[in-house]
Amino acid sequence: MELGDTAEEAEFRHALRAWLAGALPALPPAPDPEDWPARRAYDMEWQRALYDAGYAGLHWPRDAGGQGAPPGRHLIFLEETERAGAPYVGAGFVGLLHAGPTIAAEGTAAQRARWLPPILRGEEVWCQGFSEPDAGSDLAALRTRAVPDGNGDYVVTGSKIWTSHAQVADWCELLVRTDPQAPRHRGITWLALPMDAPGVTVRPLRTLAGTEEFAEVFLDEVRVPAANRVGAEDDGWRVTLVTLSFERGTAFAGEVVACRRLLRELAATARSSGRWEDAVLRRRLGRLHAEFTALWRLVQWNVSEAGHTGRQRCTGAPGPGAPGMGVPGTGVPGAGASVFKLRYSHARQELYDAAAEVLGPDGALDAAADWTAGRLSSLAYTIAAGTSQIQRNIVAERVLGLPKGR
Repeated sequence: MELGDTAEEAEFRHALRAWLAGALPALPPAPDPEDWPARRAYDMEWQRALYDAGYAGLHWPRDAGGQGAPPGRHLIFLEETERAGAPYVGAGFVGLLHAGPTIAAEGTAAQRARWLPPILRGEEVWCQGFSEPDAGSDLAALRTRAVPDGNGDYVVTGSKIWTSHAQVADWCELLVRTDPQAPRHRGITWLALPMDAPGVTVRPLRTLAGTEEFAEVFLDEVRVPAANRVGAEDDGWRVTLVTLSFERGTAFAGEVVACRRLLRELAATARSSGRWEDAVLRRRLGRLHAEFTALWRLVQWNVSEAGHTGRQRCTGAPGPGAPGMGVPGTGVPGAGASVFKLRYSHARQELYDAAAEVLGPDGALDAAADWTAGRLSSLAYTIAAGTSQIQRNIVAERVLGLPKGR
């Protein structure tokens, strides 16, 4: 893994900076955070602009609608768009960071052609239907049922919770149980659910931060074509591991860049307010700087690994973070995804704790709402995308080779 820009990467970085300098001033004002239809339109307009300029799906394989560029260009894209203050993926994050890469790695040619180009063009939004009221961290305990009707459809009944952006989504990456008699990990199937299908009900959930990016989804005998199944029936756990590897290994890459920027802003605030004279605080900020620098290097490693390894194939008992092998360019992050997720979750919380210390009680009230919302949302990071306890188990078993706990 090369840490500096090659000549080609430097040229790409220069061109991207120039394009961003012209494109960002032309964007309309950002909508109200609680106006989800407007947020979807805003985010999708930006995604379409990236697509038209040739910056969408840089690291996706060409036969998946992407640019087939080396991993380094994707990392440069993340650095430069964050530096310029460009919009993040927003409502498109499940499609662009989770479902899309999974379909690129596991879908048929017809599925890739149907679903991936609309994601990259900013035409369709996806949500994630994994967790259930009684199956959150223990995802294999899910009970939403899908029964073949004999005519080419599955009939799906159950419910999902913490379904990101469900209220504005066109599709849902949905986990269902197709064989209730099989061992927990063996009877699961990965389906693409059209959110406008009869029998789908969406109920938004308000979070601690006051936002409604999550929702409950109720499924009452919803018919899903068998052609919407990604992977084989009852093989959905293996496909899910691919999704989770992307979610834990590369989906947070842009957030690490954002945290590094926020840390610089925090240090500047400490200097201007006189708090920089506090040696304990300086050491705390210095340690966080080292922490996020190391996390960015781990992101570079994970993205590079995903770009140079192939389709994930699990052997033996399934479990997140299994090593990948196969055709270069369609890779999946390996066990390093869980190493990253575990440390990033806690580092993000520590960053916002440090922000509270620098701003103080009065400053926290006067500062931009982003700091307060960021601190509240950071509390969820040790739970979302797999709890820290689960990540420790994965690292222990798949990195350190320790025996499974009893």
